[in-house]
Amino acid sequence: MDMSHAEKAQDVIETHDAPANQDIGHGSLSDKYDVDTVHNDEAMKVLATYHGNHTWDEQEEKKVRNKIDRRLMPILAITYGLQYYDKTMISQAAIFGLRTDLELTGNRYSMASGIFYLGFIGGAYPASQLAQRFPIERVAGGLVLLWGICFTLTAACFTWQTLYVQRFFLGFLEAGVSPIFMLMVGQFYKKDEQSFMMGIWYAASGLITLVSPLINYGLGHIRGSLSPWRYMYIVGGLITVLWSAVIYLFMPPDPIRAKGFNERERYIAVARLRINNSGVRNIHFKMQHALELCRDEKFWLIFAQAYLSTIAGGPVNTFMPIIIASLGFNTLNSLLLSIPAGAIGATLILGTTYICYKFRNMRTYAILFCEILVIIASVLLWKLPRDATGGLLVGVYLFTGYSGGWGILMGLSIANSAGYTKRVVSSSTIYVGYCLALTRFAPGQFTAPLLFKTKDAPDYTPGFVAVLVTAVASAGLNILYRFICIWQNKRRDQSGVLEGYDHAYEDDVTDKQICLLALVDMKAELPGMENKMLTLGSSRHSTDV
Repeated sequence: MDMSHAEKAQDVIETHDAPANQDIGHGSLSDKYDVDTVHNDEAMKVLATYHGNHTWDEQEEKKVRNKIDRRLMPILAITYGLQYYDKTMISQAAIFGLRTDLELTGNRYSMASGIFYLGFIGGAYPASQLAQRFPIERVAGGLVLLWGICFTLTAACFTWQTLYVQRFFLGFLEAGVSPIFMLMVGQFYKKDEQSFMMGIWYAASGLITLVSPLINYGLGHIRGSLSPWRYMYIVGGLITVLWSAVIYLFMPPDPIRAKGFNERERYIAVARLRINNSGVRNIHFKMQHALELCRDEKFWLIFAQAYLSTIAGGPVNTFMPIIIASLGFNTLNSLLLSIPAGAIGATLILGTTYICYKFRNMRTYAILFCEILVIIASVLLWKLPRDATGGLLVGVYLFTGYSGGWGILMGLSIANSAGYTKRVVSSSTIYVGYCLALTRFAPGQFTAPLLFKTKDAPDYTPGFVAVLVTAVASAGLNILYRFICIWQNKRRDQSGVLEGYDHAYEDDVTDKQICLLALVDMKAELPGMENKMLTLGSSRHSTDV
């Protein structure tokens, strides 16, 4: 009979006991774990000091999971919604005088949008490293405070040069939030839960688009000594500054240090993650983990998809109101017609990630579906005549399909990486892929705005053709990723090697290194098996697809 999750968690604890010939009758549980507080995963400390019942039922685990959801997800969702609101404010401020006041003629507006992502590239790794070394809630709160201040100072920009500087530092400060949130989901949730939970906070990017046009339209009609767009930045920035205090005080950092959990709940929150085989949290950077990631072909495939799929974000994040206005709509209608795009984007994100949560190995199929939507959108906007307003609007809205695929891609990169340092580097690098082109070393979101040049308006043919090509390429890489994962899983299954959990809570062990450790565990019982395992060269757990 198959063991329940709780029984499996108890089983892994028993596998850490001392050998039979060692006297363990007089030691504490921590003696059995031999916890290394410098290098081992912090989750081991929780398990080593817990002396209660090591089993639990599904109802008890569900209560703990719901408690985590209530305390964590609203903070992540609201924070990401504010981030998206702030970074895309430029697209709505543009139709309220920003381009005129700051002389954003020619391609200066495109550059002002794109330079944000140059700062993003510079800030992703430092922020992720800070989050690993220091309390993650303090780092996140500090970053949000600083970006709120920086965002407010946009109102003090009076030339296009100062706007460039402001946009660069805004990107630098915002860069850490999304990778940090990816890590937090990996720390609190099981592999099969992660994509949907990431989808919840990522869907805030679509939900905020339901209200931001209305808010900005109201702010844009303030009559005072400043231009309307400056009030939009002042109000938005002050809201972000105030929200940073909520993050600093109330965001749960991880299952080990989260407030409001009793000893029993904390134990279940940690022990249930044993099925992830990836540890929970470790504050020490492991260079060998980063180097192993660089040799992982699956990581580079995800990285390439992250870049290629994000090209579609150019027209969505920066040009949507302008493109809609080019169809003949006035300022108010251009903003109002942006609202359905937010609803469609949020629905796609939540819908696709929920399907991936309910059905195993559907992630690559869902990503492919989203890429097909982007392909259809590109063809519509490229080929339809400018007077086919209805069809063109459908194309604009379908562009948001890229966001559904991106939400799943984030979960996939974390679910298939073990070792805390490896996950830290993976999450930040995926977001660099959000900006960086592999072949030209040019930022993806920096490239995308440059594809939509003023001289190409209102058709923007080169831009839509470029999005079409990159979407097709991303879809092809997605199919290749699935085939590689299936091949590796079958190869492992045919070898007879089963997924093990003896090192499930240790963060010093990555998915590659565990194969070598398994040799020590199995050599005495299954002579010769170690040679078979060495030929695998794959992770210790099934790779999700």
